[in-house]
Amino acid sequence: MNPGVVLDTNVFVSALRSRRGASFRLLGLVGTGRFEIELSVPLALEYEAVGRRVLPDTTLTEAAFEDILDFVCRAARHREVFFSWRPCLPDPGDDLVLELAVAAGGATVVTFNRADFRGAERFGVRVVSPQEFLAEIGEGQP
Repeated sequence: MNPGVVLDTNVFVSALRSRRGASFRLLGLVGTGRFEIELSVPLALEYEAVGRRVLPDTTLTEAAFEDILDFVCRAARHREVFFSWRPCLPDPGDDLVLELAVAAGGATVVTFNRADFRGAERFGVRVVSPQEFLAEIGEGQP
C-alpha cells in the first residue's frame, strides 16, 4: 500500500510560489501512485484560502491555481475527521493537519515546520520535510 501523506499548507504554498525545490517536485508527483495524499474539507479550504492570499506573489493565473487545487482534491483520499485533539499544537492550523493524519491511520505529515509538530509521534504520526519524504520514496536529489 502506498504511504499516506498530509501536506502541510506551507508545502502546498511553497509549490505554488516556485517551480524549484522539493515542494514543487512533491506536488508534481501527486496522482502518480508513489504515495497517497490525504485530505479533509477543512484542509482543502485552508489550501484554497491561503493559496488565494499568496496568488498575487506567484506567476499563476486564477484559473491555473483553481486547476491545481481541483487536481489535488480529485487525486486525494478524502477523510472525515470525527474527533478533535485540540488544542494539541501551538497553531490551530497545525492541529487540523495532525487530526487528519491521525484520522488517516497515522499518515506522514510533510512540512517545513517540523518543530511545530512536536508531540505528533504520540498519535503514531511521523513528521518529515519535503526533502526527506522525497528521499524516502526514491525521488531525492541524485
